[in-house]
Amino acid sequence: MKIDWAALGSVFGVSLSATVTLVTLFALGILGLSKHETATGQGGAAHLARTGAYACFALCAVAVGYAIYLIVG
Repeated sequence: MKIDWAALGSVFGVSLSATVTLVTLFALGILGLSKHETATGQGGAAHLARTGAYACFALCAVAVGYAIYLIVG
């Protein structure tokens, strides 16, 4: 039995980068909603923070949907 170390390293690198990207997007979405709540509580308007948060959550949903498509298809 021979292990293709280059392929294993490639899979590890791609999965690590995808995980870090997905977690970062989700954290940015939560941060955006938090900033929106803070600005709303202080009487300001922070529509950009809410829009950015929704965009981050949408990108997370797209990434998860694509991963499910790759697994099923």
